[in-house]
Amino acid sequence: MGYDDALAALQGAGRLPSVAAAVARAGVPVWSGCVSVDDGVTSGSSYRIGSITKTMTAVLVLQLRDEGLLALDDPIGSVVPETGYADATIRALLSHTSGMQSEPVGPWWERSTGGDADSLIAANDGSGRVAAAGEYFHYSNLGFGLLGEAIARLRGTDWWTAVQTRLLAPLGMAETSYHAPTDHAPGRSVDHFAHTLTPEPHTDTGAMAPAGQAWSTVADLLRWADFLAVGHADVVPPSTLAEMAGAVPPAAAYGLGLRVLRVGNRVLVGHTGSMPGFQASLFVDRESRDAVVALTNATTGLRPEQVPAILLDGAPCPNPGGRWEPTTQVPEPVAPMLGIWFWGNTAFGVEWAHDTLLVRDLRTADVSDRFAVIEGELIGIDGYHEGERLEVRRRTDGTVDHLECATFIYTRVPYDPNVTIPGGHPAS
Repeated sequence: MGYDDALAALQGAGRLPSVAAAVARAGVPVWSGCVSVDDGVTSGSSYRIGSITKTMTAVLVLQLRDEGLLALDDPIGSVVPETGYADATIRALLSHTSGMQSEPVGPWWERSTGGDADSLIAANDGSGRVAAAGEYFHYSNLGFGLLGEAIARLRGTDWWTAVQTRLLAPLGMAETSYHAPTDHAPGRSVDHFAHTLTPEPHTDTGAMAPAGQAWSTVADLLRWADFLAVGHADVVPPSTLAEMAGAVPPAAAYGLGLRVLRVGNRVLVGHTGSMPGFQASLFVDRESRDAVVALTNATTGLRPEQVPAILLDGAPCPNPGGRWEPTTQVPEPVAPMLGIWFWGNTAFGVEWAHDTLLVRDLRTADVSDRFAVIEGELIGIDGYHEGERLEVRRRTDGTVDHLECATFIYTRVPYDPNVTIPGGHPAS
């Protein structure tokens, strides 16, 4: 399967409004592509990269270490003394082994306008700790918020200015930004059952930005991926990156700000990312300098860890589908039918896609029946109920009670005592 076909398979399997990707071989870009339902989104568009931002924060921390401004075993309190996690070491924060909670106190930071560092520190007094230091790997976005503040204090500037001057400028990454540029993919969420698109917020995460904020393109991120392989004289040397790429016990697959991913005979480093409306994947084989980047404007649907095997090594895409297109309008008779229904104790998901009502067995994800609107009625066109009529049964007040098709009754709860459940099974 070629790159274009593999990308199309990822788009169809994930129901992605768009997905852009690029591949480098031996450090040289060899391909880029985009599959999009919007004409204005291309492989040159900017996407939010989520936690790939953490790799930039980590490099800034190691740069400070290389300059002798801190040590990895220093406590974060040596730079940010007022934090409730003052005893957590820099190494533990970078490797997510400090035992602190995953998210900061308060509303979901990825969907909320972020406050300043003083507010973040005051709200997180250490009482949210979930484990002892080094007890187990526990991913912590909060930890990278604190690392970003340490960078700002030691550099005497804000975290993003440090990213721009000490990383992006030396590497020529002019397409990576803090806020969304004009040419950006819009963040979206795909309704699971209606297949419609919902806009997602593009928040400024404030003090949590070092954990996930930046926007970039696949071309710029290929530059970043190759830097993670070979280093740069004006940023950090290859030896520092090799140190970052080594797994830190008890984490088996995470180093110092870098994920460690084993794919076949390869050991790749990089990171995945997600923000409301976006997912991202960036990995590089440091030995061969083969690299892959994939960016999508969907809250879910991409499986970032599978991207390297598919685009670098030609592995098949799990559950590929044809090109996915969103629903623009759900017909009035269909709307009350969407969602989860039960036949007895067996759950089915009812979806609307490509002008067809799909009944999907949630145990197997297989589609058991398809219905189409024919002369104003939903008639089975494939499956056990082919030719049969699917009807909505309503209560006396007009609300939906259950669905019925050829005596098979589907209810919103298992074995609704108010509805007689038939003895047959749709697949029998």
